[in-house]
Amino acid sequence: MSNSKYRFLILRVVMTVMLAAIVVRLFSLQILDGEKYLQTASARLVNNIIDKAPRGDILDRYGNVLVTNKAGYAVTMQCTTSDTNKMNSIMRNVAIILNRTGVPSYDSLPVSMAYPYRYEFEDKNNSGSTDDEKEQWFRDNKYTGTIISGSMSAEQLITALAKLYGITDDISNIDVRGMIGIRYDADIKEFSSANPMTVADDVGVETVTQIKEFGDHLPGVFITENYVRTYNHPGLATHILGRVGSISSDEYEKNSSKGYGINDIIGKQGIELWAEEYLRGTDGISSTTASVDGQEVEIAPGIDPTPGNYVMLTIDSELQETLEQSLENTVGAIGKDCNAGAAVVLDVKSGDVLAMGSYPTYDMSRFNEDYAQLVTNESNPMINRAVSGLYSPGSTFKPLTAIAGIQTGNLALGEKISCTGVYRFYQDYQPVCWLWSEAHATHGAQDVTLAIENSCNVFFYELGRRLGIEALDEYAKKFGLGEYTGVELTEETEGHMASPEYKKQVVENAVDRGWFGGDTIQAAIGQSYSLFTPVQLANYCATIANGGTRYKVNLIDSIRSSVDGTVVESFEPEVVEELNVEAATMRKIHDGMRKVVDEGSASSIFDGYPIAIGGKTGTAQLGKGTNNAIFIAFAPFDDPQIAIAVVLEHGERGTNAGLVARDVFNKYFFGGNDTVQATQKPERTIR
Repeated sequence: MSNSKYRFLILRVVMTVMLAAIVVRLFSLQILDGEKYLQTASARLVNNIIDKAPRGDILDRYGNVLVTNKAGYAVTMQCTTSDTNKMNSIMRNVAIILNRTGVPSYDSLPVSMAYPYRYEFEDKNNSGSTDDEKEQWFRDNKYTGTIISGSMSAEQLITALAKLYGITDDISNIDVRGMIGIRYDADIKEFSSANPMTVADDVGVETVTQIKEFGDHLPGVFITENYVRTYNHPGLATHILGRVGSISSDEYEKNSSKGYGINDIIGKQGIELWAEEYLRGTDGISSTTASVDGQEVEIAPGIDPTPGNYVMLTIDSELQETLEQSLENTVGAIGKDCNAGAAVVLDVKSGDVLAMGSYPTYDMSRFNEDYAQLVTNESNPMINRAVSGLYSPGSTFKPLTAIAGIQTGNLALGEKISCTGVYRFYQDYQPVCWLWSEAHATHGAQDVTLAIENSCNVFFYELGRRLGIEALDEYAKKFGLGEYTGVELTEETEGHMASPEYKKQVVENAVDRGWFGGDTIQAAIGQSYSLFTPVQLANYCATIANGGTRYKVNLIDSIRSSVDGTVVESFEPEVVEELNVEAATMRKIHDGMRKVVDEGSASSIFDGYPIAIGGKTGTAQLGKGTNNAIFIAFAPFDDPQIAIAVVLEHGERGTNAGLVARDVFNKYFFGGNDTVQATQKPERTIR
C-alpha cells in the first residue's frame, strides 16, 4: 500500500472516531443528562430580585410603638437608552406627574422647588447660619469651578445645570426644577441600566395610576413596593426619634461595603441615625427566570428578608407628651419675644431620659411636604435645643459654686458673708447684687443656704473670687457642665465653661483677651462665657439630687429582636464620676434649693404643693431682647426620683420656666391631675 493511501486510511479512521465521540457526547448531553444541563442553563438566567427588609420599630419604655412601617409604593427609574434627549423626555414626564399629583421628589439638589428659587441648606452645625453647609456643598461638587460657583444665586445654579443637561423644555418652573433634580441625582448616583434609582417614595394611588397609564411613554419607569416610616403619634418626640432619608453619595461611599445600595434608606438624625446598625434589617432575595414560553417562573426559594431589631427607649411617651404640650403652652402664654425653649427630665438614680422636649417642633410624617418652610423658619424648629442649644445657666449655677467653695475649704459650712448691695473688692469693677439694682436694698448676712434661697450675687461674687476660675472650671467638669453627656444623639453639642483659654478664642480685641477678676466672679453667678445645654443642666441637677453620682445620660433601654422579642443588648446605668461630696455639704445645698421653692422665687407656683421639691431659678441676661428663663428642680425632696431642667428663650424670669416643671411633676406623681396645681401668689423678683 502506498504511503498516500495509508495516510488517507488513518485520516478516515480518526474522523470516524471523532464523529462517534461527538455523537456519544451529544447523546449524553441531550438524552442521558439533558434534564440536569437544562437546569444548569436555566440557572444562568436567574434574575435575583432584592426583597427590602423593613426597619425595626422604635418603642417607649413601656413598649408603646412610636415609629413603625407601612407598605408603600415608590417610583423607580432604570436607564433604557443612551440617547440624552430621550432620557430627558422621560425624566420630564416623571417630574410633571409627580408635581401634578403632589408628590415631593427627594432629590439632593439644595434648591427650593417653587419659583423664585432659593437655597435650602440645613443648619447642621446649629450655628444659626447655613453658610458653612453651602460652602461645603460647592466645595465638594464636581462641577464647581467649571460649570458652577459658590457666588451663584439659586436661580443661576438652576440655569447652569439646565444648560449642562441640555434641558430646553418649555415647561413650568417647578417642572423644570423637578426635572433637573432627577437629572442631578442620576448624575451623582451613576444612574445606568444596571443601577436604577428611586425618585419618589410613599406615593399615592393617583401617582401609581398615572405612571401606569402613561407607561408606554415612560420606558424604564416602574412602581415598586417598599416600606415607609410611619409615626403612631405624629409630632411627638420628633427631635428624639429623628428621620430617615435616601442615602447620599457620601453616605453610600462610607457604607457600600456594609451592603448598602445607592437607593437605600438610611438614618439621618436622632435615634434613626444613632441606632442605624440595629434598626436596619437584612434584605432577602427572590430568584426568578424566564422559561421557554416566556413566562416568569420562580425556581428557587431565595432568602426571606429579616426585619431590623426593635429599639426600646427610656422615655415615657405620656410624660413626653405632657412636657411638649407644656413647653408650647408656656411659651405661648409668655408672649412678647419668647418663642422657643427646651426641657429634659431624668431619672436621678440611673441617668435615663424620661422626657426630652424642644420647642418649636414639627411633624416628621410631613417632613418632605413642610421642608421648605422648616429650613426658612427663623425659630429653627429642626434644631434639637435640648441637646444642641447653648445657654448661659444664670443663677442655676450658684449651687455648684457653693459646693466647690465648701469642698475646697474656701467656705465654712456655717460661715456668713455680708451682702452690702455692691461688691467693692475691686477698685475698677464693682458689680451689684440684683436686689440692690432693683430695690436699692441688701440681703445682709447670708450663710450658704440663705444665699441660694435669695440668690445673693454678692455672696457668690466673694466665693467665686476665693475659688478662682481654675477651681470653678474643675467642678463644672465634675458635674458635666461643658462636657458631652453621652446621650445617644449625634447632634449633641459640648458647650463650654468660662475659662481664660475659651475667652482667647472668642474675643477679637487682643487687649481684652486677658482674664480678669471680673470674669471669674461673673462666672461664679452663671454669667461670663459659660454656655451649657439643657441636658447638661438636667444631669447637673440630677447629680446634686442623688448626692454626687453623675451618670451617663441614656436614651436607650434595650435592643430587642423583631423575630421573638428577646433582648439583643441591654443598656445599664453607667456611672461617669463619683464626686464624693460630703453629706453635710449636700444637705446645705439641698436645704437652700428647698427654700427656693418653699419661700423663695419659685414659691409662687409651688405654694401648697403636695410634695416637697428642691429647685433653683435662673435669669440669664442677653445682649438683645428679654432675658432667658432657666429652672432646675428635683423631687421628691427627701427621696429624689426625677430631675428637670427647663430653658425658655426670652422667658423673662426663671419662675416662668418653673411652670413647665410643675406640669411635669403633676403628670409624673399625680397622673396630670390639675387639682394639685397651686394657686399662684404674687411673684417675688428673686432671680
